[in-house]
Amino acid sequence: MSFTFSVGAEHTMARSGVFDLPHCPLRTPVFMPVATQGAMKGVTSAQLEELDCEIILGNTYHLGLKPGEETLRAVGGVHELQSWKRNILTDSGGFQMVSLLKLATITEEGVVFQSTHGGGDLLLKPEDSIRIQNAIGGDIMMQLDDVVHVLTTGPRVEEAMYRSIRWLDRCLKANQRPKEQCIFGIIQGALDPKLRDICLAEMIARDCKGYAIGGLSGGEAKDDFWKIVALCAKTLPKNKPRYCMGVGYPVDIVVCIALGVDMFDCVYACRTARFGSALTSVGKLQLSKRNFANDSGALDPDCSCPTCKQFTRAYLHVVATKETIGATLLSVHNIAYLLNLTRKCRKAIEENRFPEMVQNFMLSYHPDKKYPQWVEDALATVNITLIK
Repeated sequence: MSFTFSVGAEHTMARSGVFDLPHCPLRTPVFMPVATQGAMKGVTSAQLEELDCEIILGNTYHLGLKPGEETLRAVGGVHELQSWKRNILTDSGGFQMVSLLKLATITEEGVVFQSTHGGGDLLLKPEDSIRIQNAIGGDIMMQLDDVVHVLTTGPRVEEAMYRSIRWLDRCLKANQRPKEQCIFGIIQGALDPKLRDICLAEMIARDCKGYAIGGLSGGEAKDDFWKIVALCAKTLPKNKPRYCMGVGYPVDIVVCIALGVDMFDCVYACRTARFGSALTSVGKLQLSKRNFANDSGALDPDCSCPTCKQFTRAYLHVVATKETIGATLLSVHNIAYLLNLTRKCRKAIEENRFPEMVQNFMLSYHPDKKYPQWVEDALATVNITLIK
């Protein structure tokens, strides 16, 4: 497997492409639903296939605990475990240990954390992360990186950035299945452009099959967010996919595509569904509100997902937050919405009408034409002006 990335069409920085992966070609831009333990909460593999989803994201930390590395190897990986025939990207597990367990500490050797299953401290080295990811069998593996909060300043940011480079070398060396599984490097450096530049130069020199922009979507100002995304996207190789980690808000996705990003993931689609919210072509709808009680219209007239074809807003209002089926139906729709949003961007790029598509999208979300300033500023750098 060559893991080649081919750019089909472009508008300034935005591009459509195809990433050659083992289970099927991955068309970009693309949104990747998060299947934490190899399965979506309330959404089946068959439902994802019906939505023509080409890739999902699995969580190494959770899969490594349950079903565990031994079981994964015995059954032939997570594709066999969950009957998923398309692509999977696995994260490294480091972020979960640092964010969920709180008691994690970082050493040059790896991440030391307290086991949630008793037995004292555990150590996850870059080599361990790749070994577990090899057992999981994902098409794309993320390097183990030294994760610091995006608002961190001072010497810790520089330390984490350089350590992430060293750990990338260890991850690349540890990969036992380079023909079946590729590794993405993760660009770090928090909000410091100079550190990002150093990390970019070093990681590009490693010639990974793709690169992720890491360390964002952690509470930073949107003005800082887009500038770091633009800096990284502008510098990363044109012939490699660019993945912005943890980005899932529709407006953010469209802006990042305009800036040159190809891949996105976020738990937002399913998390917001569990609170009765639907992502639609006119913005987010809170289905638990009483004004939907007698609304016999489709959830989103512009969507052809199973939820929108079969159920009214009134029905979804009844089950939105009270019944398990409500979370499932809204999760299916929200995933479909984000998949379709990235497909619409791809089609618009290929048909040379991407600026118009962005203008109409932003107008649908902001009919009063009061666009966030950061959105206007970011789009202006790629020659897209919004309708006034």
